[in-house]
Amino acid sequence: MPFANRAVPIVLAAVLIDTIGFGIVLPVLPALITRLGRVGIDDATRIAGYMLVAFALAQFVAGPVLGNLSDRFGRRPVLIASMLAFGADYALMALAPTLAWLFLGRAIAGVAGAVYGPASSVIADVTPPEKRSAAFGYVSAAFGIGFVIGPALGGLIAGLGPRAPFIAAAMLAFANAAAMAFAMPESLAREHRRPFRWRDAHIVGAFKPLFEDRSAVPLLIVCVLWQLAHMVYPATWAFWATIRFAWSPTAIGLSLAYVGLVMALVQGLLVAPVIGRIGDRRALVIGLATGASGFLAFAFITAGWQAYAIMLLAALSGFIGPAINGLLSRMAGPDRQGALQGGLASLGSVAAIVSPLLMTQTLAAGVEHGFPGAAFLLAAALAASALGVVAWKVSNRAPAATAAVADA
Repeated sequence: MPFANRAVPIVLAAVLIDTIGFGIVLPVLPALITRLGRVGIDDATRIAGYMLVAFALAQFVAGPVLGNLSDRFGRRPVLIASMLAFGADYALMALAPTLAWLFLGRAIAGVAGAVYGPASSVIADVTPPEKRSAAFGYVSAAFGIGFVIGPALGGLIAGLGPRAPFIAAAMLAFANAAAMAFAMPESLAREHRRPFRWRDAHIVGAFKPLFEDRSAVPLLIVCVLWQLAHMVYPATWAFWATIRFAWSPTAIGLSLAYVGLVMALVQGLLVAPVIGRIGDRRALVIGLATGASGFLAFAFITAGWQAYAIMLLAALSGFIGPAINGLLSRMAGPDRQGALQGGLASLGSVAAIVSPLLMTQTLAAGVEHGFPGAAFLLAAALAASALGVVAWKVSNRAPAATAAVADA
């Protein structure tokens, strides 16, 4: 696909490699936690939830900070520093002797994980407002492709031991940082940079300029509700599949790879033409409706093959992120794209703090009462609530950044 600025394919590659690094370790987490913690699979599920909360807390603080730093100094140095931190984190986790070290590694990854804010800001910098939703779809597609490669590779490497995927992820992150240092141009023009102010480097400061537009608050609510629901996948999938179908790490890795593949196909091939034809709001409705239906179906399936069939429908939820991001990005001026994207990362981390605890505890409680699909049933209710907010409050009007908003 052609790009007007060579920073875009480099950023997409960065997102791809970063996601490979994240996904490559998922298949071995149950085994590693049970080994280091000397606990059963049900307790390991809860511990994994606490680890995701540690990640999200760090990201909640770091997201707006990195976003505002990228508005001040540019996207390139922030992205390089984040990748170096990721490499150090995975190296640390590869050597972790106890669960406490794993928790420390997750906190470091949370700080570095705010990289998606600066990465999405690059897209906003070089893409016309009316084409941003489609461009954000490419970012989501890179994430999906990474999720194809990462878990599948992790499932294969798991045969070398539960720490081998962490070593591979560290090598990928360091290679990514080196590639950006040598090949990535800066996308933020100097005239669009603004001073860094700590009073803006938090979640409220990131969104404050948007509140003049009445469509912003409902969209942010939808974003939180969807992220709460969608976190059921990273929070519980490996454990749910182990409990429900007795899948091995390799089988879990292959299932996650399939999820990533169908999501990447939707986001890479369908987002741009569908949003271009029916608009952001209708695409958002389709995404939420199919996402809620997928969660509901997962709650009650009885055979592993059914999960593969359901994901073909649920993959249309890939419209949600690009549609929301495109709508909000058009409400912000060029000097605040980093703050906006950092704020969105922080907002997502609020959901990631609450949802892993909620979903893993719901899964564990459901298993204790003979209903392992309980977490997916909760996710379906949250996604249906987000759909209700869109139907009630989100306008068909296409927002555009004004001078007042950009300068606020």
